[in-house]
Amino acid sequence: MQTNTPVSFDELLAGLEWASAAGSFENEAYVNRISGKVFCSSSSADVEEDLPEDIEDNKVYLALPSKGDLGLGRELALHFVEAHLPESYELTYGYFQSRGAYQRFKALLDRKDRLEDWYAFEQTAVEEALRRWSAENDLQLKS
Repeated sequence: MQTNTPVSFDELLAGLEWASAAGSFENEAYVNRISGKVFCSSSSADVEEDLPEDIEDNKVYLALPSKGDLGLGRELALHFVEAHLPESYELTYGYFQSRGAYQRFKALLDRKDRLEDWYAFEQTAVEEALRRWSAENDLQLKS
C-alpha cells in the first residue's frame, strides 16, 4: 500500500529511538500509512496516548523497526572500530560477548578521544538506514 501522506522523518526517527530504547518487545512504535502519524506503546512505561483499536491492520499501520532490526547495534559498532580503531577490534568484539558492552565500548572510545566521532557516525548510519527502510516500505518522507 502506498501512502500519499508524507511522514515526518523526525517522528519516524523518534519512533525508531523509542522502539530501540528498551528490551525486546517492551517498546513498540507504529506509523499510520494514511495520516502519517506515529504511535508509541510500551509494556513497561506509561505513554500519553493509547494505541488505536485497529493497530493490527497491516494495511494502515506499519510497525517501526528497532536499531537492532536495521543492523545498527553491535554490527555498526564493530564496523566503526574496524574502520577507525582497527587495533581495538578484538577488544571491542570481546565487549560484545557479554552484558554492559556499550558502556565499555563508549568508555574505550572516550579514552581514545573518538566518542564524538562515534556519535556522528552512528547518527549518519541510523538516518541512512531509516531512509532506506522508509523507501522499502513505500513511505513518503518530509523533513
